[in-house]
Amino acid sequence: MTDPTPHLFWITSRAAGFAALVLASLAVSAGLLMSTKLLKGRTSELRSAHDTLALATIVAIVVHGVALLGDQFLHPSIADIAIPLQSSYKTFWTSLGIVGGWGLTLLGLSYYARRYVGAARWRKLHRFTALAWLAGLVHALGEGTDAGQAWFLAMTALVAIPALGLLATRLARSSSSGGSSAPAPQSSKKRPSGPTLTTGVVPIAASEPQR
Repeated sequence: MTDPTPHLFWITSRAAGFAALVLASLAVSAGLLMSTKLLKGRTSELRSAHDTLALATIVAIVVHGVALLGDQFLHPSIADIAIPLQSSYKTFWTSLGIVGGWGLTLLGLSYYARRYVGAARWRKLHRFTALAWLAGLVHALGEGTDAGQAWFLAMTALVAIPALGLLATRLARSSSSGGSSAPAPQSSKKRPSGPTLTTGVVPIAASEPQR
């Protein structure tokens, strides 16, 4: 049996990277299920699952990067695992993973700062999570050691395809609602000439009483 000790950090990084990919895909799916409202009445459960998955993703990303510092083959520096275009090992794919990792981490933690950012602004910012997830997905398929293995492709498809489908549904709904928005009706500034009757929505002018 091969002694895994010399490759322990590499194996740990691979395992954490795969875990991060699965967790991030599930977190994106949960978030998109909330935004598309496909599972009505499950918002609280989805939000709890989404928050837990997002935090677990951040932990897995940190382990995935930090474990590489102990790898005896690559010997990367902190800059190599934290700054895009610094590593000489598969620079493009590595940089894509770094961008995706930072994006998922910062956007995930921004949830706890939304009161300072503002709810509306935070929602717009949080939409970029899907792009960060896509960057991580492409990084795993382009650079992952196990990317050519059938089990890896099957497991990735199992969690990524539903997320991609939900993302397509969300984008389709956004484009259709954006094009069909009608201008809000303008309220009349004229004061009613006679007594008014309340309908519960707007006052309706009554006719002048007969003299």
